[in-house]
Amino acid sequence: MSYKIAVVGATGAVGHEMLKTLAERNFPVREVIALASGRSAGQEVSFGDKTILKVQDLERFDFHGVDIGLFSPGAAVSKIHAPRAGAAGCVVIDNTSQFRMDEDVPLIVPEVNPHHLPLYKKRNIIANPNCSTMQLVVALKPLHDAARIRRVVVATYQSVSGAGREAMDELFTQTRGIFVHDPVTVELFTKQIAYNVIPHIDVFMPDGETKEEWKMEVETHKILDPAIKLTAHCVRVPVFIGHSEAVTVEFEKPLSVSDARKLLKKAPGVTVIDQREDGGYITPVEAAGEDAVYVSRIRQDKTVEHGLNFWCVSDNLRKGAALNAVQIAELLIRTDLKR
Repeated sequence: MSYKIAVVGATGAVGHEMLKTLAERNFPVREVIALASGRSAGQEVSFGDKTILKVQDLERFDFHGVDIGLFSPGAAVSKIHAPRAGAAGCVVIDNTSQFRMDEDVPLIVPEVNPHHLPLYKKRNIIANPNCSTMQLVVALKPLHDAARIRRVVVATYQSVSGAGREAMDELFTQTRGIFVHDPVTVELFTKQIAYNVIPHIDVFMPDGETKEEWKMEVETHKILDPAIKLTAHCVRVPVFIGHSEAVTVEFEKPLSVSDARKLLKKAPGVTVIDQREDGGYITPVEAAGEDAVYVSRIRQDKTVEHGLNFWCVSDNLRKGAALNAVQIAELLIRTDLKR
């Protein structure tokens, strides 16, 4: 059985990765349609090594007959077109923030909460979590099952690609400019990003948190367990691809470092690289282009009774967006979508 797939936002960084991931994983496609805004219509994008797709205008596109839509066009665009696609019978897997906290839309990470998938039938929409939340809950899931997580403290070190292609261009332009002594121009970010870190992602909320930090809390509750207390500090760093997280976890029950390592090694989607020596850990450079959520530096937190610390790295464009969306589509056709 094969499926008609639409990729919405096909000219963006995540859309490009979605097309690449569909091809690499040999998803059973009958036809792939590339969609974007009218100003991008007519451009060409690649699907696999040999297929070139001409981008069509999302505004004019009729979703009747499309089985699955992989959306990554921005929340405002998804707000309009995802319900339109769903009403036409297309199952939407949306990578934007628009529907994540909607009670009638499941927020899915296949390794963590596949049992939530059937809830999509209420609106024909499935939400893809925030990239920083996604890698975190993949690592937390086996530990939570074993010892029940009471509290998580996480500091994120998030690459500029999480803010889109223009953000990557700004890092490149600023870095090059500094080398040749050109003045630094700040456009997308609030401060210089080259050779700097910015403790600010998304908008500020009344309590002083940024929305990115709030997302990590509420999305972890929806995906994993509402009883988990979580506090986050999210930082943008001058890295092109790959988010890193320093994680402290407090459990209700004792969990040794060796047992945690064994659980993580068995967990789907997790790769443990944890040698206590120089270079015995993963950085974003090694994680770029890879599917796994990498866990390193597993050790006891001596400040609480049942605590562990670890380092977590993943490619935010791949597992943090495109791969998870394709994995949801694979789960959908395997368990629920009959055509």
